Amino acid sequence: MVLAGGRSLRMGTAKAALEWHGSTLLRRTLGVLARVVDGPLLVVCSRDQRLPKIPAHVKVVEDPEPGLGPLQGIAAGLAALADQAHAAFICSTDLPFLHPAFVRRVLTALTDDFDVVLPVASGYPQPLAAAYQITLGPLVAELLAAGERRLTGLFHRCATLRMDDATLLADPVLMRVDPALDSVANINFPDEYQAARRQLAPQITVQYSDAGSNNGCGTSRTVRAATLSAAAAAEGLVLRSPLIATLNGETVCLDGDIPLVTGDMVAFSCADAGG
Repeated sequence: MVLAGGRSLRMGTAKAALEWHGSTLLRRTLGVLARVVDGPLLVVCSRDQRLPKIPAHVKVVEDPEPGLGPLQGIAAGLAALADQAHAAFICSTDLPFLHPAFVRRVLTALTDDFDVVLPVASGYPQPLAAAYQITLGPLVAELLAAGERRLTGLFHRCATLRMDDATLLADPVLMRVDPALDSVANINFPDEYQAARRQLAPQITVQYSDAGSNNGCGTSRTVRAATLSAAAAAEGLVLRSPLIATLNGETVCLDGDIPLVTGDMVAFSCADAGG
């Protein structure tokens, strides 16, 4: 679940639509979640908010009472998922370095013993990069009705597992791909966005093989690419049939906005057009 309905007063423009290596922050966040979450993808936005292009299968829910903060957005999202999922990774749209390994680490820690898994990175709680049980919906609604607007009010009323840096990084995969826990680095001001945008794109490996070549040999090299289209461009390829793309061994659609993260392996192959 992605909360995209904030007023973005400090940024001065809607964060969801901010450009990110040819895509948008919202599209990137949704794409990262799609690589981990089995259930439905959901965006919570303000009433009449214009969202950037997102995949057709993503469900969009309008916050019925915008301006009340993230707790209200979480309430709207939990209500929409009540009959569709057991748990949700809930995050803001402004996490450009969110890694699937971080999402997976947090979600797998959400057992029946806890209502919330709350990362505490560098000593700071990260309620908008956390896992929540869907059954919290009624409690959140109760808190809102009582005038509560703080997320800490929720954590004081439910079983919350707090995960510090050491606990998060006990996962060897997360330690390898995101040792600084940049997954929780958000952007609130224009200068923060510009600084983040200047950082190098993720380092990935690209392979290409042409089934129509004489020997079928392929190439493999390390490149910087934040999207599938950028990875294809690094090989001088265009994302259209008969090209076939796989991401970490799984075939993916030729959607250029599919986000890539550090450690990814992208392979392209082209069927013999004359076969």
